[in-house]
Amino acid sequence: MQPTSLSACITTVHAPESRDFYVKYFDAVITFDCGWYVNLTFGKGASLQFMAPQPDQPACNPVGLTYNFCVPDVDAEHQRLMAAGLSAIMPLEDHPWGDRGFAVQDPNGVVLYIYSDREPSSEFKPFYKS
Repeated sequence: MQPTSLSACITTVHAPESRDFYVKYFDAVITFDCGWYVNLTFGKGASLQFMAPQPDQPACNPVGLTYNFCVPDVDAEHQRLMAAGLSAIMPLEDHPWGDRGFAVQDPNGVVLYIYSDREPSSEFKPFYKS
């Protein structure tokens, strides 16, 4: 298989709140919004969708789900998002597996891990594949 794109769609009663959250804090661009379904794009080719539950369709339980956002300057993003009123659920710190990051949560409870790549420690270097 050679997909041309891949994205996640969360079925949620919080579709409008999710749209507003990602537009406000993550500079998402709304490319489709019919009220019960919204498509958001981020940067180069990343997208998320949120959909209100349809008849006989349960809402998603996103417990344990994490979206990873790789950014050029995680320290600047941390400062910007904290100043905008978000709270970190994981502090900004360096990680031996090769990144520096922190996490916040979206209106659905999805963990949003925001990070910048760093040189991994010698302990983790053998796990990287070309």
